[in-house]
Amino acid sequence: MARTLTQNINMPITLRVLGLLLMIEAAFMSLPLAVALIYGEADAALAFLYTLLATAGSGAMMTFGIKPKSSSMRKRESLILTASIWVIFSLFGMLPFLLTGTLTNPVDAFFETMSGFTTTGMSAIIDLERLPHALLFWRALMQWIGGMGIILFTLAVLPMLNYKGGIALFNAEVTGITHERLRPRVSQTAKDLWLIYVVLSALLAMLLVSPMGWFDGICHAMTTMSTGGLSTKNDGINHWHSHYVYLVMSVFMFLGGINFTLVFHLVAGRWRRLMLSNTFKWYVGVTVVSILLIVACMTYNGLCDSAADRWVLATFDTIAAITSAGYTSVDYETKGQFITLVLMILMFFGGMAGSTSGGAKIDRFIVMMKNTNNEFYRILHSNSVTSVRIDGKAIPHSVVAKVIAFLSIYMMVMVIAALLLTMMGLPLFDSLYTSVSAISNQGLGYGVTAASGAFGLLPDTAKLLLAFEMLVGRLELFTVLALFTRTFWIKD
Repeated sequence: MARTLTQNINMPITLRVLGLLLMIEAAFMSLPLAVALIYGEADAALAFLYTLLATAGSGAMMTFGIKPKSSSMRKRESLILTASIWVIFSLFGMLPFLLTGTLTNPVDAFFETMSGFTTTGMSAIIDLERLPHALLFWRALMQWIGGMGIILFTLAVLPMLNYKGGIALFNAEVTGITHERLRPRVSQTAKDLWLIYVVLSALLAMLLVSPMGWFDGICHAMTTMSTGGLSTKNDGINHWHSHYVYLVMSVFMFLGGINFTLVFHLVAGRWRRLMLSNTFKWYVGVTVVSILLIVACMTYNGLCDSAADRWVLATFDTIAAITSAGYTSVDYETKGQFITLVLMILMFFGGMAGSTSGGAKIDRFIVMMKNTNNEFYRILHSNSVTSVRIDGKAIPHSVVAKVIAFLSIYMMVMVIAALLLTMMGLPLFDSLYTSVSAISNQGLGYGVTAASGAFGLLPDTAKLLLAFEMLVGRLELFTVLALFTRTFWIKD
């Protein structure tokens, strides 16, 4: 019997939950509105007030105007909701940029906002220091929300979703090969993860207030903990040029790149869980080796004035790259092309799954390496039965197959996007670097995209392509790309 397009997707409940999410976004918008009032920025205050009312009104109409016959949410509804909410949040979140005249092109505004929520850190704004405090705060807040996840926050504050597909929503947004829940209830797991995130962000803000001041300290705490990378200054972190700032941010970026379930066990006093994690050992090892390579290359090429500068800045740039934070302290384009390549590789693989970092995740790299080693072993011992083991546990073959498929699709999307950027006029290496940066949610540019705000000079089609890549990278491919398959819309 021929299969037909599915009619059993519960769109009313999907739209109703989407409305609830929009009201949550409106609540977050009250924070930059308060900042605008504190700094006496009338135009910005009006822009956020209008945006808040439009967002809350739209959300209220969807929440209270739609009466679904069934409140059940299955995997299809969860994927639609998770993929669409990042786009909807960006469409409403871009309005303050347009209403204040900061950006006049809607594509630029959407690009800026999607870059914020996905913690990518690419920007179309050339002069940050002319922006109202409210907009700078909104850029940082978007990254902070996106770092731990929009859906995960909703699961924490709306326990009702625990009964309406909470597990499917959790799995659709949280990064990783497998998803470990800290508690039996998804909502409690979400609360625990967000509590750790909030506490670490607050601690970092207190440490940064002294050198940066309250406003810049809070903004950089949000963009550091989320490994997002947006700054309030045109020169980024180099504006302060402080070893203290570099090292403190390096520590918290590194924490942001660790699986937050391990951070939870660490906070709970269960250090052994962290120390026994093979993935954590790889994460530390790759970071240390990369720092040593970069310091050696900086010394050889005469970069930086002192050995202290080289060690501090190499540590900062390495951790920023592997965690996809997107901060950078040294311009390596002229004398550090080897360093650029090392950082590009770190950008590709990223930190640990279940963290705020982007990239393909080092967990998948480990699985791929161990599976490859098993294949070499089978060449000589064809009848042997081998398995990929992580932390002493055998990984099911289906998970290994999914990891290999993920890495293959990841590279395919990255290369296709780079080819399309080349067709739009970008140099080949610049296109490849920018594509890697977008899909890994890194945010750094190279060549024609290296200057502050240079992404705004790209064609609109290029910015939309990069925005799509950011979304695909943040939600780890399958959540978004599944919607473009015929299977998704066919009855089971």
